[in-house]
Amino acid sequence: MTVQQTRNAVVLLSGGLDSSTVLAIANAQGFACYCLSLDYHQRHGAELVAADRIAKALGAKDHKTVQLDLSIFGGSALTDTQIAVPEHETIGIPVTYVPARNTIMLSLALAWAEVLEAHDIFIGVNALDYSGYPDCRGEYVKAFQQMANLATKAAVEGQPIVVHAPLIDMTKAQIIQQGQALGVDYSLTVSCYQADQTGAACGMCDSCRFRKAGFAQAQLPDPTCYQTALRQS
Repeated sequence: MTVQQTRNAVVLLSGGLDSSTVLAIANAQGFACYCLSLDYHQRHGAELVAADRIAKALGAKDHKTVQLDLSIFGGSALTDTQIAVPEHETIGIPVTYVPARNTIMLSLALAWAEVLEAHDIFIGVNALDYSGYPDCRGEYVKAFQQMANLATKAAVEGQPIVVHAPLIDMTKAQIIQQGQALGVDYSLTVSCYQADQTGAACGMCDSCRFRKAGFAQAQLPDPTCYQTALRQS
């Protein structure tokens, strides 16, 4: 059954498992989805290729990729190739944290939402099976929404902005189960922090470990393409 799309929404789409699931959720809720990705000169571009695939596969109304070079600041293993991506569990906030990334992405989404006369923004942050990033917590999402409703013409004129984070309290297994129920093809997604040019995953970084464990706990086959059989084991 086709869901009637009556409202516009901006969906942040990285090309990974979580954001793809969020796009499917927004679709299922009847939103006309406008997807936004950020090319911040991350370690690889395979996830941006994946984002384009997912946007097309899930019927997004539009998909834009903003170019913003955060590598000029560095400070993260995802923007500075001199900093190694950890291949083991770390303590505290890991070096894969990109300073202010979610704030930047949500701000860009907010700008586009105003132009689209959209009052809903979707983001795939998760506070359970994640690496401990401070901008993936529920209190952060609430704080950004409060700021958005102080800063925008639409909100001041009586049309408040809602920032949706439907995965915030879900385990990775629950996210995968939800996505499968909504028809997400996870073989199209790229989650790895150091995927190769084809999108094949390392199987050892935080993101890969959470993803592999999620499929195992969901008792579903993992469709991820790994760089070697050794890393998949």
